[in-house]
Amino acid sequence: MIPQDKLRREQTRRGWLRRAAFCTAWLPLCVAQWPTAALAHGSRVGDLRLLHPYATPTLGHASTGAVYLVAIDNQGETAERLLAASTPVAERVELHRLQQDGDVMRMQAVPAIAIPPRTRLAMRQGSPDGHHLMLSGLRRPLVVGDRFPLTLHFERSGAVKVEVWVQQAPAAAAHPQH
Repeated sequence: MIPQDKLRREQTRRGWLRRAAFCTAWLPLCVAQWPTAALAHGSRVGDLRLLHPYATPTLGHASTGAVYLVAIDNQGETAERLLAASTPVAERVELHRLQQDGDVMRMQAVPAIAIPPRTRLAMRQGSPDGHHLMLSGLRRPLVVGDRFPLTLHFERSGAVKVEVWVQQAPAAAAHPQH
C-alpha cells in the first residue's frame, strides 16, 4: 500500500505535468496571435467601422506624411462620404487618391471619398483606388511607435476621433513616399 501523503504528492506532480503539457501545446498558438491583436485597433460610429488607422514614418525633416486605414466598413444601408479630416500634428489634411495617367501614377486631391452601403473601402497602401489622407505642414516628424489623434468628418456620421499609430509600411503594400 502507498502512504496517503506520497499518493497526494504523486497526484499533484501529475497535475502539474498535465498543466505544463497543456500550456506548452497552446502557448505558441496564443503568442502567435499577439502581433495581430496588437495591430488591430479602430473605431465604430453608427454603421461605420474604421479599421486600423496608421501612418508611415517620415524621412528626415519631411513636411508631409500620409495616413491610411486598413479599411472603412459601411455596414449600413445608406451611402456615406468622408468629407475632411484634421489632426494637431499637421497644418492641413487632404483627401487624396492615386490615379493612373498613362504610365505614371499621379496623386490627386479629391473633395470627398464615397463609401457605398454594405461596402468595405480599403484605404491602405497599395489599395486599388489609392485613397489616403495627406498630411501637410507636419509640426513634428512621424516616428515609429508614436500615436496621434485624427478627426474624420463624415457627411452623415459627423466627426469621429481615431488614434493613428505610426508604423513601418507593410512590405507588400510599400510604394514611394509622398
